[in-house]
Amino acid sequence: MSLTRRATLLGLGAAMSLGGASLALAAAPGDRRFVVVLLRGGLDALGVLVPRGDPHLVPARQPLVPAGLLDLGGFWGLHPALSGLHRLFQAGDVLAVPALAGPDRSRSHFAAQDALECGAPGQGIAGGWLNRTALLLRAPALAVGGDVPLLLRGAAPVDSFFPAAPAHPPPDHYAPDYYMQVLALHGDDALTGPAMTKALAVRRFEGAVLAASAQAAGRGGFPALAAAAGRLLAAADGPRLAALELGGWDTHVRQEPRLVAALHPLDAGLTALHDALGAGWRQTVVLVVTEFGRTVRMNGAGGTDHGTATVALLLGGAVAGGRVAGDWPGLAPARLFEHRDLQPTGDVRALVKGALAAQFGLDGAALATIFPGSFDVAPLGGLLRV
Repeated sequence: MSLTRRATLLGLGAAMSLGGASLALAAAPGDRRFVVVLLRGGLDALGVLVPRGDPHLVPARQPLVPAGLLDLGGFWGLHPALSGLHRLFQAGDVLAVPALAGPDRSRSHFAAQDALECGAPGQGIAGGWLNRTALLLRAPALAVGGDVPLLLRGAAPVDSFFPAAPAHPPPDHYAPDYYMQVLALHGDDALTGPAMTKALAVRRFEGAVLAASAQAAGRGGFPALAAAAGRLLAAADGPRLAALELGGWDTHVRQEPRLVAALHPLDAGLTALHDALGAGWRQTVVLVVTEFGRTVRMNGAGGTDHGTATVALLLGGAVAGGRVAGDWPGLAPARLFEHRDLQPTGDVRALVKGALAAQFGLDGAALATIFPGSFDVAPLGGLLRV
């Protein structure tokens, strides 16, 4: 796989497909950059951004509270698999906003992802909000990979390219890495996912082995995509908008090892994006979002089921970070949404609107074009450094 200088000079972006990750890029004028990382499957926010100071946390989900939390300032702790993200938080480049939900309260992956990417509930809005942003900024776009995410579909022109990929498994097809790749393909399937997980457990591919194998396999997928995106975005004449995808967050069964297996490549990828951007990191905003959260309590299979509120992250040198913001609803049983989920206290569109407005100087009319029908969702302020 190669990316030509000519494509960059034409003002086009690029996208690549490695493993289960994909990347789509769009060019935009100016030096400011905006990157979206879609975590598909429904991230368990309480397992990542842990409210360790909430008195109801341990009674509600003791088996799912990770040990060795990284300190975010007393009340909050970060999953220990996110050491790179923790360093960026300490540098003031990460803002975490808990208890956010998308514009749709559906617990269906398809409905919730569509609503998140098009920026509105229901079927009335065509295309994605990042495509409308690209159109507003007069930005041509290019997607390389199996598909262009809905986030980047719409009236703005998008060219695409599908790179060749190996069609055969590695020679040592009994290696743990190969098993992890097979498991990743089936992990989100309600029928084959649990069956394959159980089969690997019988073969002693458990806990640390699964996590270590996924971490090793992940280095060639999402981290490589993120590094490539960073190099393209860092170019003076390169793209300025990007969207990346990473699956593996539908943790219905044996959540902790599966969560670790997904967090390691995410952490490595965000670190690689930071490193590859170099000086461009100072003018970059990275939005990390997922379609919904997960249940507060653990299910009978050691996992969590589809929920409502989750967490969103803003990263970048342009972000006024090093803090956790937003309105925390608490985990008291009476405060849970429908007696099972983290209660939403904010709309993810308010976060996106605030970040786009501050990063690109967009006014209310522009934001209304990007997010039609969202007049009651006011953009959050104070997200970026002055």
